[in-house]
Amino acid sequence: MRRRDFITFVGGAAAAWPLTARSQQPTKPVIGFLSAGLQGPFTTNSTAAFRSALAESGYVDGQSIMIDYRYAEGQYDRLPELAADLVHRQVSVIVATPNYNAAAAAKAATATIPILFMVSDDPVKLGLVASLNRPGGNATGVNYLLTELVAKRLQLLRELLPSVTRFSVLINPSAVATESVKSATVNAALAMGVQAEFVEASDSHEIDAAFATLAANKTPALLVAPDTFFANRNVQIVTLAARYGIPAIFTVREYVEAGGLISYGPNLAEPFRQLGIYTVRILRGVKPADLPVVQSSKIELVINQPTARALGLTIPPSMLATADEVIE
Repeated sequence: MRRRDFITFVGGAAAAWPLTARSQQPTKPVIGFLSAGLQGPFTTNSTAAFRSALAESGYVDGQSIMIDYRYAEGQYDRLPELAADLVHRQVSVIVATPNYNAAAAAKAATATIPILFMVSDDPVKLGLVASLNRPGGNATGVNYLLTELVAKRLQLLRELLPSVTRFSVLINPSAVATESVKSATVNAALAMGVQAEFVEASDSHEIDAAFATLAANKTPALLVAPDTFFANRNVQIVTLAARYGIPAIFTVREYVEAGGLISYGPNLAEPFRQLGIYTVRILRGVKPADLPVVQSSKIELVINQPTARALGLTIPPSMLATADEVIE
């Protein structure tokens, strides 16, 4: 080899080395965040709890990791496309919230990328996992017990309005959990000797129409079913309940903070925080199959006293005494 050729070869190798080295440097893990809801005030505290759990273990969005958000904005038929997009990007894990529709879309899109779901009903019954303790497959997550608490909400509504013999339930026919909610509601109503009437809505115009129907039927009380779309329309629903003077019980505190009467359900920050903890474990190499499904443990009763007074209701002292928070 001539000296000039040798110098050229060495120089070329030296120039190429940094590019090769850079290509071998590890990239930041990307977390795919698939939400059936919309980005807005309702989800701010929840996603903050998720990011906080990540940050406590050194995973900071934009620094050591990247979070790629996808929001279906209550249009559940968009979820398969959004899930497929995250799979195409080859994310490290998909966090699918906060209902079965998002979890099912993620499961259909990939059998290899780890999935962390957040659902409001039994994930074994929904077919997401083989068992709670040994999920199997590529998915695990949190059951935040919204559907299982239907009977308790009805009991609270009856305690507040003991003379009521019928009540209405606002349901979303597009939500997979709707049939479970209807079944649980009918069974609870039969056990209490009251009548349940269902009214459907799956967009904002139908919510308006549903409340007009409720008013025309002079419904004495309302139970709003667990549903991501309803949660994202909480202000609209609370405003309509006030306009028509309908006492209503809701699933989570965000409704009551917006002016709703009463809620009984999980504090959503808890399951989102658990998703963050599980995301860290998966990024560190733990398989979803080895992570048991977590059941939410923090259930809270929240009451809005000004709303009760506006409706001409007196909250029973026993209910006030057991409330986790009373908004004055």
